[in-house]
Amino acid sequence: MFDLKIVGGTVVDGTGAQRYRADIGVKDGTIVDVVRRGSNNSAMDGLETADAAETIYATGQLVAPGFVDIHTHYDGQLSWDGLLEPSSGHGVTTVVTGNCGVGFAPVRPGREDWLITLMEGVEDIPGTALTEGITWG
Repeated sequence: MFDLKIVGGTVVDGTGAQRYRADIGVKDGTIVDVVRRGSNNSAMDGLETADAAETIYATGQLVAPGFVDIHTHYDGQLSWDGLLEPSSGHGVTTVVTGNCGVGFAPVRPGREDWLITLMEGVEDIPGTALTEGITWG
């Protein structure tokens, strides 16, 4: 039995391969089965009859791995926004921070205000948001 199955979606796997219709089975947070739909795309070709705790019917939808955002300005926002909105709503699952040459960790004790001022100027991040939002521990 799957924890989750995604049925009838169009898979775009990020490898550059052609998209294809498939059913996906997930167990313990890991994809354990991907069954391509046959040329007639009937349910008989896939996992639709398999048992699962939750089923998502994805016909007409794209099913893709999470996206990596290689240039973000979330350095401070990481402290107060666990969802990193709006990126998470767009399918981003991994972000790279500190890629502009400055970041908030590590920072020498006593240099926090200097770093906030720097980020205000370089990245136009409001200092008040950083001062109130960042926990330096």
